[in-house]
Amino acid sequence: MSATAENPPAAAAATAVATAVATAVEDRVTARVISDDPLFRKIPVALRFAAAEPLAVRIVFPAGLSPEGTENEWVFPRALLEAGLQAPTGTGDVRVWPCGRVQAVVEFHSPEGVAVIQFDIAALRRFLRRTNAAATRQA
Repeated sequence: MSATAENPPAAAAATAVATAVATAVEDRVTARVISDDPLFRKIPVALRFAAAEPLAVRIVFPAGLSPEGTENEWVFPRALLEAGLQAPTGTGDVRVWPCGRVQAVVEFHSPEGVAVIQFDIAALRRFLRRTNAAATRQA
């Protein structure tokens, strides 16, 4: 008798986990903090997508950047990121716009202030292609 036949709930859970992993996307990229300082400060950033939330993307900043010492995660519409690579978009907490041909800026607004982060457009496009593929597999 197979393990699946002996323990169907465990097999179904394993399949669900495998599907979730297959439809999750995470890219680690280097971004630049834009400030009054003439030198750019480079930071590692995680771009995340889960097919369970096909309309959203997450940008996660490392714990070392926050006063609390915890990761800072921003969740916003995937369509906002896609549109912002072509033209300025966003009116709320997250705004995105192209900066020349190879850079894009993502601006984050919170009660504590504003953070302006510059990304390579190629990295964002690669991430979005992977999210589109994962969302299509899930559908």
